[in-house]
Amino acid sequence: MRNILLYFICTVFIFSSCKRAGGDHPGLEYVPDMVHSVSYEANYYNYYGLNTWGGEAEYYQFVLPRKPVDGSIPLGAVGMSMAGEEEADEIRNRLQGISMSGSVPYYYENTEEDRQRAMDEITQNPFPITKAGLAKGKNLYDIYCGICHGSTGDGNGFLVREDGGVYPAQPTSFLTQELVGASEGRFYHSIMHGRNVMGPYNDKLSFEERWQVIHYIRSLQAEEFELAYNEEENTLSEFSINGVEAVEE
Repeated sequence: MRNILLYFICTVFIFSSCKRAGGDHPGLEYVPDMVHSVSYEANYYNYYGLNTWGGEAEYYQFVLPRKPVDGSIPLGAVGMSMAGEEEADEIRNRLQGISMSGSVPYYYENTEEDRQRAMDEITQNPFPITKAGLAKGKNLYDIYCGICHGSTGDGNGFLVREDGGVYPAQPTSFLTQELVGASEGRFYHSIMHGRNVMGPYNDKLSFEERWQVIHYIRSLQAEEFELAYNEEENTLSEFSINGVEAVEE
């Protein structure tokens, strides 16, 4: 009788311990700490009352974000590899007080309203024009942009050309009067969120890389209109077409 009772208790315990989860119910677990860690996770709320010591309020104070360690680098700030120390400090100073930078989120949503706001508010490339930057921008442009927008920026890349095109949508040409006169925010917002059938490239290009690509696009525009865009001279900024003044660098 005792063995039968013990068998019955063990059977009930096993089946109740493995009860399936459903809806908001996590189910019953035989060894809960195999699923729910008993350790504190920095910056991550993972409270599970069945195997966490202390109350929820006590647990919460240990998972709040801490101040960065002295000497650590904010996410995105490492993208200033093309700038010297003094130049990097100058760039950081330029970024203070505006709503986009390398170490904070991009504060413009993927809406037409925020796109317009980005075009109005982002009017300056924070990185100076340099030979190294333009070379880096060209390399990245050829990898990510040229196959659609074309090596010269005319919108006639390999994917849409007659000799190999398989893409029905004609990409934008950067060499139009409208795009030459567009603000830096129009290009940056498209990189961050994409535009029409073009997807976003914010996960493929770092903060600095996005701006170097924009510098290179500007250099293609300058070449098309026989203007200068280099570290010694920038006449594209002074160029005005159809009454639309290009943004000053």
